[in-house]
Amino acid sequence: MRRVRYESTGGPLFLEEAPVPEPGPGELLVRCDAVGVTLPVVRKVTEAAEPIALGGEIAGEVVAAGDGVTRFRPGDRVTGLCFGHGYADYALLHEAMASPIPDGAGAVDAVALVRSGLVALGALEAARPAPGESVLVTAAASGAGHLAVQLARARGAGRVVGAVSDAGKADFVRSLGADDCVLYSDDSWGDPVDCVLDAVGGDLLTPALSALAPHGRLVAYSSGGGTIQAYDLLVGAKSVTGFQMALIARGRPDLYEQWRRELWRMFAEGTLAPAVHAEFALQDALKAHEVIEGRANLGKVVLRP
Repeated sequence: MRRVRYESTGGPLFLEEAPVPEPGPGELLVRCDAVGVTLPVVRKVTEAAEPIALGGEIAGEVVAAGDGVTRFRPGDRVTGLCFGHGYADYALLHEAMASPIPDGAGAVDAVALVRSGLVALGALEAARPAPGESVLVTAAASGAGHLAVQLARARGAGRVVGAVSDAGKADFVRSLGADDCVLYSDDSWGDPVDCVLDAVGGDLLTPALSALAPHGRLVAYSSGGGTIQAYDLLVGAKSVTGFQMALIARGRPDLYEQWRRELWRMFAEGTLAPAVHAEFALQDALKAHEVIEGRANLGKVVLRP
């Protein structure tokens, strides 16, 4: 089979031939039809001290199951988070991280909706917005951000604001249901909001925190890090919460499944529509990474093995 790999920090990425892996206990062997490209994986390639296996969101058909697997069998269509080599024709997916793809949905739908949607929905839940409260979403045109905008609107936010790096993304963000769109470089992000869902981190944490109204809540779900001064929280009695989807998947599988069902229900009803910016062949993984690294995407970027 083919898979994408790299040998040193920063790449380059290259395609190589490798044996088809054997599923171990509790694992599924999946023939990949779609692979989601995410900023955390792109950052690991450019920043990690040692090369990593390019994992992430995959969707496809189960072709074999390891010992102890009870929920799936060959022929089932699944999606989930792969922690090994996912940029490949075949990948291993642990049963606990897998979920079925319903009839009427494709593999690209699955990688655009499920993992990014779970992150967006989980971050929104962590912010605990009351009906009518305002929500600001950073990286509002990203794979998770564009779903967070839609979810905030569908769940009764009184005002939804998207924050982006480029004015060219504003029309797209408004088309998702945002009332307004601001640029990171703006001197002010407009009227204060009750909740901020931040997928960027780093230097952006300061203006994101400043955008909060008194008693506002910021949920950080970025891999970009950053520092917050305690005094900035004391002024206005603001709070910051970290959110990581992996902890929910491992520790609260019941909640993970509940959120997953809600996403597919909203997809079927047409109230949640994942956008796909571009699809790339597996051998063009570098081009896909360049789109993400350049923050050029409007929605999800997908590889098609």
